[in-house]
Amino acid sequence: MIDISESVMQFLLALIVVGPLIGAAAALLPAPPGLKGKSPDQAVLRHGIVVTGVILLATLVLALGFDHSHPAKMQATTDLAWIPALDIRIHLGTDGISLPLLVLTALLTFLCALYSYFKMPAGPSPKAFVALLLVLESGTLATFAVLDLILFFLAFEMVLIPMYFLIARWGGAQKTQAAWKFILYTLLGSVVMLLGLLLIGLKSGTFDMVALATDNGRGLTTSVQVTAVLAIALGLAVKTPMWPLHSWLPDAHTAAPTVGSVLLAGVLLKMGTYGFVRIALPIAPEGMHTFAPYLAAFAVVGIVYGSLACLSLARKGNKGDLKRLIAYSSVGHMGFVLLGIASMTPTGVNGALFANIAHGLITGLLFFLVGALKDRYGTADLDTLAGATGAALYGSAPRFGAFLAFAAVASLGLPGLAGFWGEMLTMFGAFDPAEGLSRPAFLTFMAIAGFGTLLTAAYMLIVVRRVCMGERRAQSEPIADVQGYEFASWTPLVALTVLAGLWPAVLLGLTDPAVQKLLAGGKS
Repeated sequence: MIDISESVMQFLLALIVVGPLIGAAAALLPAPPGLKGKSPDQAVLRHGIVVTGVILLATLVLALGFDHSHPAKMQATTDLAWIPALDIRIHLGTDGISLPLLVLTALLTFLCALYSYFKMPAGPSPKAFVALLLVLESGTLATFAVLDLILFFLAFEMVLIPMYFLIARWGGAQKTQAAWKFILYTLLGSVVMLLGLLLIGLKSGTFDMVALATDNGRGLTTSVQVTAVLAIALGLAVKTPMWPLHSWLPDAHTAAPTVGSVLLAGVLLKMGTYGFVRIALPIAPEGMHTFAPYLAAFAVVGIVYGSLACLSLARKGNKGDLKRLIAYSSVGHMGFVLLGIASMTPTGVNGALFANIAHGLITGLLFFLVGALKDRYGTADLDTLAGATGAALYGSAPRFGAFLAFAAVASLGLPGLAGFWGEMLTMFGAFDPAEGLSRPAFLTFMAIAGFGTLLTAAYMLIVVRRVCMGERRAQSEPIADVQGYEFASWTPLVALTVLAGLWPAVLLGLTDPAVQKLLAGGKS
């Protein structure tokens, strides 16, 4: 690691949050004469690569300058008065919990910008596309960096409009309906969440998340905590998405362009679970304790429900859409994250944070692959891809088939890959939940989650067998195997999935001290 002064660290974090917004504004301006090139559309797509690349570089430098010997300490902090009358402050900072999410967001957005340069989705002007992508990045990064409840809400909401337009303007079939469903569900959840955040701020006298976490709910009565957690959890559960508030997700993923699906699954879903860890657990622990068994119950129902939906879509003759199947798999995978959080133990919460990152890497890769598959064959319908004239990727595009098989076995939690550790640790957390929670109930939840892992393996292996195996497709023109830009976009996700699987301490060494401090009420 490198030694960087605190003032430079503060600048880097501020640049990471604000930089994409400046880039978005610049994307809408006419390109300077020397940068126009042959095509203005290509020029603005290059602009997207440059801006997201600079933000990724700044995030990596921030990660290198981060004091890894004290990951529980909030670093690169900026604390400025914004609205003094309401004690709302521009308070930024990062610790071992938020740093991996900042890096994941910056990486996935850069890879999406790179992919779009070569495979721009059909739709209106690339100018608007790049600007919306950068606004989405800024809002997501801000969500993981801000330390004020009102700023958190504003950042949380900031991502909705760009994602709505990415689906509605550059999406596929039934894009308008899917976009409206996405915005209505998430906005309604956010209104309820805002009431819970205001209740905490007004009753405690501050919106500062660090001060509230240190207080650990001591300034809030049990009834206030219970009411606040109920309201906040509803808003966060919609974004996560938790069963039964998940129904917007499959439609949004199916209609979204490839990069929209990658960012929705890889980054946006993490905002909900991050809110549970950063706000609900440390600020209102008694309220969280009251709802933990219910949260765990909904989580394991989601695990089984998502897996059964995937099995149904994978079955021959059901005309299952592969993008829809991956979307339902996200419901199951995020169920493991919620189960770990509901255990309220360091083991469970660390598992949840690990599973968050693993899901972002693996499902981001899966949506890249399915999008590329749809571009090649004109459909993501499993029956078509598995038919007599279907994909048979091992014969027709072996490198593509290898990527898809790797992503599938990573998603089912194969030991040695990133998906394994998060799910295992969340089940360990459920095996021995926090004091006061019913152990028999959580042992039941653990057993159901374990059954869910078997179902996950079943549907993922069915997908690999149906899409990758079979006789080579008979056709006049062979299907293109992995292209150079696809290799560049997908390989970092493969490498990080292997790295996190073989060396989990890379992530757990960051998150564990921060989680321990968070659950101990701000005491290291």
